[in-house]
Amino acid sequence: MTDIEKAKKLLEEKSASIVLCRGGETTVSDAKGIAPMIGFIGEKKDLRGFSAADRIVGKAAAMLFVYAGITEVYAEVLSDAGEKTLKEYSINYSYGKKCDFIENRMKTGMCPMEQTVEKIDTPEDAYKALCAKLAELRGETKK
Repeated sequence: MTDIEKAKKLLEEKSASIVLCRGGETTVSDAKGIAPMIGFIGEKKDLRGFSAADRIVGKAAAMLFVYAGITEVYAEVLSDAGEKTLKEYSINYSYGKKCDFIENRMKTGMCPMEQTVEKIDTPEDAYKALCAKLAELRGETKK
């Protein structure tokens, strides 16, 4: 079984939000949104060469995958901007469903994380902007 097949299988079995696999190493999280990837990167976890299975992948998640060195992605739902980013950085991907954009949790418009990276072109800048936005949404903004 390949890493991406294993990640996809575990995503379903564990009802997780994201599963990362590389060889015999597996990382699973049930935290929502981009929080798991921000956390893994912030902990300096070496994710180069991992395959990722994720529930929802838009440009924000795709940029984090690029930044972390993920080599293959399965998305249950993949946005057009997420697909464009994965293609641009030559990351192999597959998906269950496609959508125009990732909605916010209230389904009243675009996800705030997607809005944050909409005009950002580099994974490093995306990571910094997403960390700041996540902190802001959690009420952790610096004064």
